[in-house]
Amino acid sequence: MAKKIMTVDDSASVRQMVSFTLKGAGYEVMEGCDGKDALAKLSAGKVDMVITDLNMPNMNGIELIKALRANPAYKFVPIVLLTTESQDTKKQEGKAAGATGWIVKPFKPEQLLSVIKKVLG
Repeated sequence: MAKKIMTVDDSASVRQMVSFTLKGAGYEVMEGCDGKDALAKLSAGKVDMVITDLNMPNMNGIELIKALRANPAYKFVPIVLLTTESQDTKKQEGKAAGATGWIVKPFKPEQLLSVIKKVLG
């Protein structure tokens, strides 16, 4: 069965590009437009991995990661931040919240897939 990945970004074009890349590699994809939307959709069914933007309205990536990590079902699910932010302080904040990895936008599809393969095993 295909692994299911949730991609969360307030930019529709980024969500489309991530979805296109993932579906092309055989993954099943769910999309969320911000942290709140993602949490609502994730309560309906579990995913194998979450890829989230950092800066979003309503609930940002760090808040989403903290909310997911507080849920026992998502304690060990890989969560990767896909963001334009590359400062170490932001990375530390992401790591402290429970992020598994960090990809800086713009990303190359093969880079994204390589990170996914690494964390999903």
